[in-house]
Amino acid sequence: MSKKSTTKLDLVSLVKGYKDSFPFYQVLAPSGEIVHSDLEPKLSDEELTTLMKRLVWARTYDKRVTLLNRQGALGNYAPGGGQEASQIATQYALGEKDFFAGTYRDLAPLILHGLPLEKAFLWYKGHMKGNEYPEDLQAYAPQVIVGGHITHAMGVAFGMKKRNKKSIVLSLSGDGATSQGDFYEGINFAGAYQVPYVAVVQNNGYGISVPVEQQTAAETLAQKAVAAGIPGIRVDGMDPLAMYAAVSTAREHALAGKGPVVIEALTYRFGPHTMSDDPTRYRLAKELGEWEQKDPLVRMRTYLNNKGLWTEEREKEVEESCKQEIKDAVAAIGQADKQKVSDFLKNMYEVSPQNIQEQIAEYEAREMKEDE
Repeated sequence: MSKKSTTKLDLVSLVKGYKDSFPFYQVLAPSGEIVHSDLEPKLSDEELTTLMKRLVWARTYDKRVTLLNRQGALGNYAPGGGQEASQIATQYALGEKDFFAGTYRDLAPLILHGLPLEKAFLWYKGHMKGNEYPEDLQAYAPQVIVGGHITHAMGVAFGMKKRNKKSIVLSLSGDGATSQGDFYEGINFAGAYQVPYVAVVQNNGYGISVPVEQQTAAETLAQKAVAAGIPGIRVDGMDPLAMYAAVSTAREHALAGKGPVVIEALTYRFGPHTMSDDPTRYRLAKELGEWEQKDPLVRMRTYLNNKGLWTEEREKEVEESCKQEIKDAVAAIGQADKQKVSDFLKNMYEVSPQNIQEQIAEYEAREMKEDE
């Protein structure tokens, strides 16, 4: 015979009340109007224009790389169209010495953080030169393993604290990463040691084809920060000004030695998960249409037009400049050295053991004959 509790604890109500503790922050409405002036970031006209240029560059980049993938010029691509606010405005809030850790969908902000475009394209093609970064570039190569970079990013932030560096680490991840153990381990350690780390979760509604509500019972992803004892906030991830303001505030918090912050950016990818994915199998056209009405470029364009800071001509200039950069990068990667098995083997160890040395010698002999 099972025992029944005689207490009057309302456990169901506890869970239902969680979401109320995580309000939704927005600065710029889809109409392009400021709705919360108290949250509006103090950006100059020049800074606002620069941010818009970066947003347009990223959208153009996304379209061109999608086309290159369809032509077979580059490997599989994870489109970022629609997520420019959560990617580009987020990176724009960083300092030059801040460290960036992103995913396979976050090449555009990584490039704007300093990665040469040619290196990005080599990475798409699976060329090892695509992972050889300039020494002064504060960034990791894009992480393909979901959530795998969270503990790495936290580790860099821990090192920064130990060295008393005045910089932070920012990671971008998808909603699916919050269902991985790496996410919890990373933010828990970061909270325990109060490291300068900001984790931005781009909640685009799907972990590939799995809706967020099937990934977790949590009504918000921001609330997962509570378990680590650190702040968690929800932001309009389609609003460039809100994302910039949120990341800037979180950065100041981390630099002040107050520890990490988790930011849930509610956003949407207009395209497929990757170019090998068919989103029509799990998403309705109506849903896509509703999110397209929240397009970050449209609201930012309207906002700047009303301030007399943006024109169609300026946008065309950015688009054409981006297209030329991509054209030059594609030409450059065509000159990259052909990869050799012997080089892969040489990269396995700093000091190769005997069996690997033998394999290197064997393949070098084969490759020499092929070159004759």
